[in-house]
Amino acid sequence: MTAFTVTLVLVVAAAGLLRWRRPAWYWVTFGVTLASLRVLVRYASVMDACGLTVPPPRWRLALARATNRPVPDSRPPRILRFRPTRTGLVLRLGLRPGQDAFDVAAASDRLRHSFSMYGVTSREVRSGVVEVRMTGYDVLKRVQMPAKVDTRPMRVPVALREDGSVHYRDYRAVPHALTLGATESGKSVYQRNLVAGLAPMHVALVGIDCKQGVELFPLARRFSALADNPDTAADLLDALVSRMEGVYQLIRAEQRITSAVPDAEIAADIWDLPDDIRPVPVVVLVDEVAELALFASKEEEKRRDRIITALVRLAQLGRAAGIYLEICGQRFGSELGKGITMLRAQLTGRTAHRVNDETSANMAFGDISPDAVLAAIQIPAETRGLAIAGDSTGGWHRIRAPHTSLRQAVNTCNRHADLTPALPELAPFRPELVSSSEAPVPLSKTAPVTA
Repeated sequence: MTAFTVTLVLVVAAAGLLRWRRPAWYWVTFGVTLASLRVLVRYASVMDACGLTVPPPRWRLALARATNRPVPDSRPPRILRFRPTRTGLVLRLGLRPGQDAFDVAAASDRLRHSFSMYGVTSREVRSGVVEVRMTGYDVLKRVQMPAKVDTRPMRVPVALREDGSVHYRDYRAVPHALTLGATESGKSVYQRNLVAGLAPMHVALVGIDCKQGVELFPLARRFSALADNPDTAADLLDALVSRMEGVYQLIRAEQRITSAVPDAEIAADIWDLPDDIRPVPVVVLVDEVAELALFASKEEEKRRDRIITALVRLAQLGRAAGIYLEICGQRFGSELGKGITMLRAQLTGRTAHRVNDETSANMAFGDISPDAVLAAIQIPAETRGLAIAGDSTGGWHRIRAPHTSLRQAVNTCNRHADLTPALPELAPFRPELVSSSEAPVPLSKTAPVTA
């Protein structure tokens, strides 16, 4: 009996220590079993207490009266699937007649308390079927991306969601995106994860970094073109517009719309073209968009209008030509001048890190979801990297990117430098790689990058 007591005490102590210091390990070793039993045992009573049950059908009531049996209990949603995961539990529920997916979403907080889980979210899979994801611990406190992720062309895993699933940046589904965040909010780390995820892919990276290149130029070995000032950025954007027009001419030439050509082979964008002639897709990263929109003289105003016009054209027409925009900034609103609102309307993906005021959150989500605005202004200053991600459908999630140092991003870009495509239209803007001793102090049109 003494040995059993000592063993039990050691197991309880180990579980408590793991839960305090390594919640992910605790969940895998002890938490998933305890939580599964708790959910399955309490399921019917919790659903009844949360108002997620429906009365029995009339035929069952009539049968009970006819046979003098007790009245049947109310029925909770059916459990169609029960699956433990590395971060929590996933339940797929079949709703009863009269129930709605909104009922489950409205009861999420009560389910979280009743099942003693850290978080509960729900989504409608199809009519009558709802997926409930429960997390056993704060997965965003210490982000650990899963070892295996669903990688596809132009689809990058960049962060972890609060429900434990991976947040992807899918350029073919959401071509253009806006990322906002105050200083020291984690915006640069998010951008590094994006570049590091794109580096192994067959894609051309184009950067505009008007902070004299301090953010993007260390990653220059993987970039096909870089600009470090507004003047160069204007020329670079004009070159991208010219490339877009050339790609459309190629698509027109390869459409071959005749009665003998199957519908599936008619080309409407670069992804419908054969692999041997398909142009390489281009991702344009703008580090601080406000620097492109500010002006202090008539000449700078003309340059500013030229830049914004090019960005709007790329946002409106670039998707089919394989040109995708990633616009980053601390603020993004009508105070930046004409054309900004038109540009923002084309940026389907929205990501907001910690912001300094509610107006900044409204810039990202005011036209999408009021709940996302409220969530964005509640991000605490000490949780760098935490962000709200949404799109034009109104859905949003809390996400956090794993910390990636500048050295790690540089090493990834250098390792895949051989994949950097040379685009003829962007050749004048290809960064020049020189040694530190040869690098001049002023940055030129194509700024040298130290090896």
